[in-house]
Amino acid sequence: MLPSRPIPDPIDPAALHAAGFAAVEVLAEAESTMIRARELAADASCPLPVAVIADRQTRGRGRRGARWWQPPGSLAVSIVLAADAGGPPPAWSLACGVALAETLRAVEPAVEAVVRWPNDIEVAGRKLAGILVEAVAGGRTIFGIGVNTTGSAAAAPAALVRRVATLPDLVGTALPRERLLVEFLPRFRRLLRELAADPALLAGRYRPLCGLDGEPVTIYVDAVRHHGICRGIAADGALVIDTAAGRMRFASGSLTDPADVWHGEG
Repeated sequence: MLPSRPIPDPIDPAALHAAGFAAVEVLAEAESTMIRARELAADASCPLPVAVIADRQTRGRGRRGARWWQPPGSLAVSIVLAADAGGPPPAWSLACGVALAETLRAVEPAVEAVVRWPNDIEVAGRKLAGILVEAVAGGRTIFGIGVNTTGSAAAAPAALVRRVATLPDLVGTALPRERLLVEFLPRFRRLLRELAADPALLAGRYRPLCGLDGEPVTIYVDAVRHHGICRGIAADGALVIDTAAGRMRFASGSLTDPADVWHGEG
């Protein structure tokens, strides 16, 4: 078997250190960066924030058991941050999505990235990035982030070809992973500090990034479906929907039909 080709987008740990990362690990291949990030999060001596980056991720996953596909060499990273002893506030997940969408718009102005509640990033209805958040013991939180910074949706499994987007498909060129991380981390940490001082700030930051505001949506909460018109989010990050029964708030749930969740087949 021929050796795999090196990813033509190297990461310089020194650049990430300068952006605020206390430690960086770059793996040639990983089943999931979350696995190694959990090990580091469990080590009380590990300096934070720490990033685990994989050139190739073979079994990335999303929320509610979904699998996450992305081209080799795209950004697959898990970032461990410190949280309060009681765990991260619920809004942290959405704040990560807001910070990532803002970063993508800043580095690629032609890409109109929006946040699909609670934390997918879409462009023109296609998923460009996903976020998975896990709280772990010791007051630490892991943010698993996947962004299709390279490749083409044409290489995706048939079930996903029309559902995903990549930056080369959108703007004609790949985005260096290092550049995205250098821009993202300071923005995200600054947003978390601002939210600690004023939680109501989140709704205002989210509003221009909400691609569903005023649109009909269906939210799936366990086995129950709720239909209505999206009205953005509340101050705590809950999704607000005007339904036939009145205005309702949802702290959790999914906007994806469980039947449409991709588990790695096809």
